[in-house]
Amino acid sequence: MHFSVITPTHNRHAYLPEAVESVRASVSAPLDFSFEHLICENACTDDTASYLQEAARQPGPPLLVRPQPKLLRAGPARNLLIEHDAPADTWIVPLDDDDLLLQRTLFHYGRQIEQHPGRSWLVADFLRIDQNRRYLPNDDYYAWQFESPQDMLRAIFRAEHFIQGNVCYSRELFDSVGGYDKDIEMAEDLDLYVRFLLAGHLPVICPHISHLHRFHDSNVSIGTDANKHAQDLRVIYDKYAGQLGELGIERP
Repeated sequence: MHFSVITPTHNRHAYLPEAVESVRASVSAPLDFSFEHLICENACTDDTASYLQEAARQPGPPLLVRPQPKLLRAGPARNLLIEHDAPADTWIVPLDDDDLLLQRTLFHYGRQIEQHPGRSWLVADFLRIDQNRRYLPNDDYYAWQFESPQDMLRAIFRAEHFIQGNVCYSRELFDSVGGYDKDIEMAEDLDLYVRFLLAGHLPVICPHISHLHRFHDSNVSIGTDANKHAQDLRVIYDKYAGQLGELGIERP
């Protein structure tokens, strides 16, 4: 079993080293799996490139850096890493450049993969912290068990359920649905997961915490309120309106 943690980064030198160290701290025992951290250095103009060059030379699990001179959106940057650097049989774990992977996250994903053969993606809970890594009470994200892909899609488009980087999925599933949409500005990850569900794949709900999601004054999601989220949902719905309509799922 192999995991590829994928991280596009753009001018986040203040936070990126902690994200890198959190992946390197992963402990696999007693499971037998390998892992790597794939980073797209996405047209950075701060000290990120020099930091990554040094970090890639340090001992430990592989840290592979792909320089990207022209700034890409998050979706195309992730596609670049997966399509060019991730093995065909790997499991993909997205991690933002300002978040922290927990030490046993990959172990717990691996255990769930063993216990659910034939399932192609997994979802876990995550916690929110502030820019100084202080826990934000009453703001946890918790995954929900749905009976069918249709039920989960219905909850997503009613804005009753969302997924934000707290997933693990097979490279095979990613390839089968076509990867991240290069034209979506926000919620490109949710768009991908909607296609997982439309293809009939319900996620395994994992009983562990996947990562610490950091809120700070330069989050890319700043300004995304309920109205903006509803607008993003309508953009995604309209892409698949025919399939969703046949399933009885209404437009938000």
